[in-house]
Amino acid sequence: MTWFFTSDLHRRTARYDALFGMIAAESPDAVLLGGDLLPHMHAALTMDPSRADFVNGVLVQGFRRVRETLGERYPDVLLILGNDDPRFEEAAILAAGKDGLWRYIHDRKVDVCGVPVYGYANVPPTPFQNKDWERYDVSRFVDPGCVSPEEGRRTVPVDLRRVRYATIQEDLNRLSGDDDLDRAVFLFHSPPYETKLDRAALDGRMVDHVPLDVHVGSIAIRRFIEARQPAVTLHGHVHESARLTGEWRDVIGRTQLFTGAHDGPELALVRFDPALPGNATRELVAGS
Repeated sequence: MTWFFTSDLHRRTARYDALFGMIAAESPDAVLLGGDLLPHMHAALTMDPSRADFVNGVLVQGFRRVRETLGERYPDVLLILGNDDPRFEEAAILAAGKDGLWRYIHDRKVDVCGVPVYGYANVPPTPFQNKDWERYDVSRFVDPGCVSPEEGRRTVPVDLRRVRYATIQEDLNRLSGDDDLDRAVFLFHSPPYETKLDRAALDGRMVDHVPLDVHVGSIAIRRFIEARQPAVTLHGHVHESARLTGEWRDVIGRTQLFTGAHDGPELALVRFDPALPGNATRELVAGS
């Protein structure tokens, strides 16, 4: 069984063209997209009208072409959004999935070829203003240089009490419940804290004389992996981590961790078998 995983395509059509081409050529069993897929909120609101509807104009049309090519061999496509994706696009993502083109799995558990797959998009507080997909991590602490989820801006209305008191830690406990996660795959946007996948280019940076932590992943996600040990966790968000650490994968206990983020122009495509994740590979694929 072969699954594809990638993340952080950030509306770059060359990356999508490469992805569509690889799916059509190899017909994987599943394709997982780990967020930051769309134009940034500002770009989505200001780009010219002919390109404004990225979901229907690029994603839907591209995946439909692949489905027409593959027919019954079309893979199960699963996706979440990321902190750079405006949440007002969620409605279009849900609508486009109604005919089986993909499944949107943020905060959901689904079955793929007999494997339980969980999706979770939220990230800890960042320095950025879009807060659609941010949560406090394990408490209401915010790292120096970051903006609280209670500040910034959002593209859809939210329950302010939820914003103030919800945490990633609580969300993950609720999502997974008492499930046996031995075979589970988790599709996250954030990487776990202090791993080879969350290393940011913040060396020597300070805010008010306080040095910034170069690891920007989620403590809650790390603790969750340590305690529950799913088979595979998939991550993005920190584009430069693989370049800075020289690694696109890591291990916590028995859990295999992969990143699909990349800070070059290519598509970072991870291929893995959820039953044999130690054999995973990663290829940088140039778009046309």
